[in-house]
Amino acid sequence: MSSTHSETERSVNLERTGKGRFRATNQRGGTLDLGEGDDADFSPVELLLVAIAGCTAIDVDHLIGKRVDPDQLSVAVRADKIRDDLGNRLTNITLTFDVGMPEGPDGDVARQVLPRALHQSHDRLCTVMRTVIVGTPVDVVLAGD
Repeated sequence: MSSTHSETERSVNLERTGKGRFRATNQRGGTLDLGEGDDADFSPVELLLVAIAGCTAIDVDHLIGKRVDPDQLSVAVRADKIRDDLGNRLTNITLTFDVGMPEGPDGDVARQVLPRALHQSHDRLCTVMRTVIVGTPVDVVLAGD
């Protein structure tokens, strides 16, 4: 991995910590342990769902936050894991937002803006969701080759 990063590059490193267990480290030094999903740590599939929901939630929070801080904002994400001719993958990914706004004119405006914010995130803003929807190729290389 290069020691210099462009403004557009995003990267994380994974190091094995045990059989089927890894620690991810981001460029800022944050860490996250992950595994196969047989304990409390998140599995890679769960992390993908977290990334989709988290990216969209942050977009929506920023967009409605220009008007008012929501009283409550939570997102449930679910998907079906299938195996078919295309291999293992997720289908039927659904995000369900539960958002509560304060009473008053600012809350009224935020409630009106909310559907548009959800669409903007889905159709343009959320990098994670857009990458999944568009279908970006992933290259796998062996170091030294």
